[in-house]
Amino acid sequence: MRLFTLLTCLSVALLAATCRPNTSSAPQFQQLHRTWLHAQEEDQGDVLVYRPNTYSFPPSRGRTGFSFDPNGLFTQFDIAPTDGLEGRKGTWKPESSHTLRIALDDKRDPDYSLEIVSLEKDVLKVRRVQ
Repeated sequence: MRLFTLLTCLSVALLAATCRPNTSSAPQFQQLHRTWLHAQEEDQGDVLVYRPNTYSFPPSRGRTGFSFDPNGLFTQFDIAPTDGLEGRKGTWKPESSHTLRIALDDKRDPDYSLEIVSLEKDVLKVRRVQ
């Protein structure tokens, strides 16, 4: 009987620990869940402007960007040596209601934060913070 009670309590504790809300799915972050490309023509000082990858961009020699998945997975798109895009996997998580922490798996660059200046349906404005 004691073993059954102990196993029941342990099961409840494990379920409670795994049932935490996914903060990356909070309403203020749901619009992030897509692929964004850098619209460098629209940058304003240290504020970087991104548009959805479906946006009709003017011609450019290449566009970097990133993708936010609802489950906290992140892909950063850099210009590859062959002029295409190279995807680097990582994770993202909210630091506050307007700041995200980015960690790339390959650790070639240090982790960084993105401050969300504004987020609308078709435009994301961020400021990168080290």
